[in-house]
Amino acid sequence: MGLFNKKFCDVCGDKIGLLGNRKLEDGNLCKECAKLLSPFMTDRRQSTVAEIKEHLEYRKANQEKVAAFSPTKIVGGETKIYFDEDKKQWLVTHLRDWRRENPDVIDFSQAMGCILDIDEDKREIYHEVDGRQESFNPPHYEYSYVFNMTIHVNSPWFSEIQFRINDDKIEQRGGIAYREAQAQADEIKNTLEQIRSAEREAAAAANMPKTATLCPHCQATTIPDANGCCEYCGGAIGG
Repeated sequence: MGLFNKKFCDVCGDKIGLLGNRKLEDGNLCKECAKLLSPFMTDRRQSTVAEIKEHLEYRKANQEKVAAFSPTKIVGGETKIYFDEDKKQWLVTHLRDWRRENPDVIDFSQAMGCILDIDEDKREIYHEVDGRQESFNPPHYEYSYVFNMTIHVNSPWFSEIQFRINDDKIEQRGGIAYREAQAQADEIKNTLEQIRSAEREAAAAANMPKTATLCPHCQATTIPDANGCCEYCGGAIGG
């Protein structure tokens, strides 16, 4: 009888329907609450009720970031990376109406690098001899390729984002589709590497000791602010 006892969601309190339970480490989650989780979160079953509630608060705050997100650069094919260079944020999605789906908005400083893996599938081609399939001599093969991208991120909720560059399998190495997928992967990788490099340089500059200098505008001895301006008159200090 215990198998058929009604369960309730430990997050929202609603009754969980048949086959609608999503197990947590110390409780139960309904499928409606589960839909609100980040698609990049992979350890739901090992998460506690308290951790899921905290995650859903993060997802709620993320909706405000999505509403304010304004792409200045878009990279990719079916799955795209949108960059808001003004806010130093980015997101990954394959959806056209992505604002409704609340994709995770990630800061530039959270990008830890990326890895491209080209998966090659090799299948032997046979010919028929007296009703039997036999190998060619030498053997003939068909190949197909899938470009898989993994982006490593520094987030409390997930450590990587995985997606395919090409939706359809590519059948010719070096062909047009193969070169297009390679170009998209290279652009994604180069853009993220540039972001990572710029963030490291900014962090290093912020940690450098500041020295007093003479303002050419008001002649005051000043320590330039974060924008390189005089703390007294606001004038730009020459580089």
